[in-house]
Amino acid sequence: MLNILSVQEKIKQFYLEDNHYGDLATSIFDTTQRGTMNLIAKESGIFCGEVILHNSFTLLEPEIAIELYIDDGDQIQHGQHIAKISGKIQTLLTMERIVLNLIQRMSGIATKTHQMVELIQHTSAQLVDTRKTTPGLGMFEKYAVRVGGGVNHRRTLNDGIMLKDNHIAAQQSLSTAVAMARQLQGPMDKIEVEIEDETMLQAAIAAEVDVIMFDNRQPAWIAEQLSHVPKHIKTEASGNIQQHNIVAYAETGVDYISVGSLFYATHALDISAKVVL
Repeated sequence: MLNILSVQEKIKQFYLEDNHYGDLATSIFDTTQRGTMNLIAKESGIFCGEVILHNSFTLLEPEIAIELYIDDGDQIQHGQHIAKISGKIQTLLTMERIVLNLIQRMSGIATKTHQMVELIQHTSAQLVDTRKTTPGLGMFEKYAVRVGGGVNHRRTLNDGIMLKDNHIAAQQSLSTAVAMARQLQGPMDKIEVEIEDETMLQAAIAAEVDVIMFDNRQPAWIAEQLSHVPKHIKTEASGNIQQHNIVAYAETGVDYISVGSLFYATHALDISAKVVL
């Protein structure tokens, strides 16, 4: 589900950014000195990062030995050993922080996604992400959402046509914005519009859009308005949805719930690396 060449290129960029002039600290070791690095969970959660482990250390040492004890999506517990990497000390220590930063970030997102998916599993709503990703990390963060049981919304700007408040305001009306979008729409492109009141809702229905997003509206209002939306038009709730209120939104009957805080308000899962000779 991830383009391996893109993954390798990203990790190479991260390595060059961190190691532009060489790693002074690891230069104290002989180039042939070998050791083992153990990755250990310091808190419980959902693991995500197989692709990182298998495409990072090998950048510097193609024959390095990597033993991964779990799979993406597995529950890990505090103190659990996740992986063992055996190779040159210089390789292990130079790549350590890049690897930890990525798998901690991805595991944190997968964990929060899993927690929120569990809260709404009694409904038909799907948890989807947003484009509020960290520049440079988008493909890793969106992959982590899938590992956690969520669904990706748009991956990039050309995945469908999403008309938000500023698009609509700049065209002066929802109907005009949709009409312009129709001229660009391909056979596989869906049109989604963001609505804020009943007038916009009726305009979206009349325009026969594919998805209607209820943005920053309360669950009770959404539940009331859903009865006016034809069954063939999908619906989405968005805006300040967190763990404490996601159930109320899911129980309105919307098809999708988009949660930006999966990216901007998620802490990294604590994982440590210990090297032994």
